[in-house]
Amino acid sequence: MMNEIMNQAITFALNNAVLAAVIGIIALVIILALLMGSGRIFRKLFDLMANNAVPAIFIIISAFAIPLSGYSASYLVQELLTRIGRNSFLILSLLIPIMAGMGLNFGMVLGAMAGQIGLLMICDWGVVGIPGMILACLVGTPIAVILGIFCGAVLNRAKGREMVTSYILGFFINGVYQLVVLYFMGWIIPITNPALLLSRGYGVRNAVSLLGIRGVLDNLIPSIVAGTTQGQQFLSANGSGAFFLVHIPFFDGAVRIPLATLIVIALFCAFIVWFRRTKLGQDMRAIGQSQSVADSAGIAVNRTRIIAIVISTVLACYGQIIYLQNMGTLNTYNSHDQAGMFSIAALLIGGASVSRASIANVFVGVILFHLMFIVAPVAGKNLIGDAQIGEYFRVFVSYGIIAIALVLHAWKRNREREAARRSLRGNRGGDN
Repeated sequence: MMNEIMNQAITFALNNAVLAAVIGIIALVIILALLMGSGRIFRKLFDLMANNAVPAIFIIISAFAIPLSGYSASYLVQELLTRIGRNSFLILSLLIPIMAGMGLNFGMVLGAMAGQIGLLMICDWGVVGIPGMILACLVGTPIAVILGIFCGAVLNRAKGREMVTSYILGFFINGVYQLVVLYFMGWIIPITNPALLLSRGYGVRNAVSLLGIRGVLDNLIPSIVAGTTQGQQFLSANGSGAFFLVHIPFFDGAVRIPLATLIVIALFCAFIVWFRRTKLGQDMRAIGQSQSVADSAGIAVNRTRIIAIVISTVLACYGQIIYLQNMGTLNTYNSHDQAGMFSIAALLIGGASVSRASIANVFVGVILFHLMFIVAPVAGKNLIGDAQIGEYFRVFVSYGIIAIALVLHAWKRNREREAARRSLRGNRGGDN
């Protein structure tokens, strides 16, 4: 009986090597901390695990789900690269409000709506390709700036409750957006392309094709990473055209890389690193640490907070345009809602919190969150016989992880306040 159990355990470990390694490392760290018998080390270990619990859970889930899905490595790499290019810009737009101490900007959907209006305009005017994307950005930018100023002014009147306020504000502006798109376009705002309008003659259709700009940024610099055999097959099929082909001898498969999109994202990351070192970036960081101290230092707190929201809203506008050029279809009345919720969930899964986020959190979150999106349906089907289980799990995680992050944020704030009270009482006792 004992031998049977041991054989099963060894088989499980061999089949799930990544999971076994993760569990083994966690167990080893806990045992070492207990053996050392230091309460301080144990508390540090507990804080480390609490701060990185969500990424660890997703790594474990992925270790289970990837073998169950049966997908090849080349397919997973291709899907992840596509989703990194599609979603990273949107998620990066969340970093600046967090730096300014305003939490998760649920109001980023305002920028997404501005980007969608720009896309609707270029579809009506018939501008395609990279010029169409640039024109959509130019149309969406002033709308995003106006919405950002409005959002920032409202949030300045709701200090300490920015996240719930921006969430409700998103619903309000969504109503205005739907009024404009569903009634004003084609009636007050001239729309000459009949393919965009409903049969009644005004109002935009629910699904709009973006075929004119589909993949124009992703395919601007064609790039392929392939194994030796697949690379030779690609060359024989396509010739030696204007593309980058990288051979990896031990790689089985061929992967298209959205190189131009990744370059744009890299430039945005460089902008964020540079922006943090500017006077305005330092002011935002000071406000994020303490608004009262920043105000005493002469920083215009309200004005700086509005600028942070405006920058985030404009960048979300551009991010939505990049996202939709990859998708190739605009869901007129729902695309912005999905972009906002999934971006925030991905950032939190990457290990960020309401008050702390980095560029690394963005990319870790994109990989873990979308890896689960790829493998969960097929893994659920192979494990239980129902792919819908994976879909339910994805939706549950999207909303559940945000709820958990908010609960942890409230718990940490209460713990810090309690620690400050105890420290104050101790100082008063020492004075007496």
